[in-house]
Amino acid sequence: MTVQQTIEEKITASLAPVHLQVVNESYKHNVPAGSESHFKVVIVCGGFEGKSLLQRHQAVNAILQEELKRDIHALSMETFTAGEWEDRNGRTASTPPCLGGGKADT
Repeated sequence: MTVQQTIEEKITASLAPVHLQVVNESYKHNVPAGSESHFKVVIVCGGFEGKSLLQRHQAVNAILQEELKRDIHALSMETFTAGEWEDRNGRTASTPPCLGGGKADT
């Protein structure tokens, strides 16, 4: 199982999101081809109602604690309630460019 699949399975099992997007952004960084170390997750979940952004991120970090120790070098998160997601019309923010030796720098 890939790291991306593990992330998808763990978040789905723990949060039952109505929308989940896991993007491997490792190719944007100075890592070997095929790496799985830099990810962006977009999670829309009823369980985020009434929770601060910090609490949402802490919940995701707890779910992925083993992967964060072993496999994931960087994790970008966008966490929304269904209402917030609807207000944004399903739009997400672009991930900022890598500032530390990214492929764009070479």
